[in-house]
Amino acid sequence: MFNSQRPRLEDLPTTRQLLRATGLAIVGAGAILVAIVLPGEYAIDPTGIGRQLGLTKMGEIKAQLAEEASRDAVSETIAPATTAAPDVVEAATAAAQRSDTMTLSLEPGQGAEIKAKMANGARLAFDWSVEGGHVNFDTHGDPENAPRGFYHGYGKGRESTGEKGELVAAFNGTHGWFWRNRSGRPVTITLRTEGAYSEIRRVV
Repeated sequence: MFNSQRPRLEDLPTTRQLLRATGLAIVGAGAILVAIVLPGEYAIDPTGIGRQLGLTKMGEIKAQLAEEASRDAVSETIAPATTAAPDVVEAATAAAQRSDTMTLSLEPGQGAEIKAKMANGARLAFDWSVEGGHVNFDTHGDPENAPRGFYHGYGKGRESTGEKGELVAAFNGTHGWFWRNRSGRPVTITLRTEGAYSEIRRVV
């Protein structure tokens, strides 16, 4: 059997040396966390090094993808459209018609939402366009007193420069659009609407 020789006490690191090595390891790990991990994973760059190395942009992209994946996951539980009762449809059809034009500006990565208050079965013709770039959009509605996690979508898309069509309310509530600027420069969105809705406003 081979027996290794026990090290001499004077060959072993001292307590001071061990503490110094531990401290250096902690400092090194902290530097890596602040300079590389935080910018690359969470777009947090307190030192500015991450932006110079291109890591902050990577973190921003990961955060955007995570946000959109979360919205897509929610959309998989889309609630079925409700069938409007005849008297409700008639009331919506008889509602006062109005038209509006709204304009909003979005910086790169910024989002905004505009919703119209509509009765079940009401119709709204819309036409929106993007100047200066493109956006991702999600057209959806929220009923009055919506349960937690509720989602009812009418359509969504990526890198769009504009859409037009007709939105028919599936229930009493607010219905409209969420946009996020995915261009590398500011954009301006112009929304034109006409139909049976009581009010329309920016909510985000």
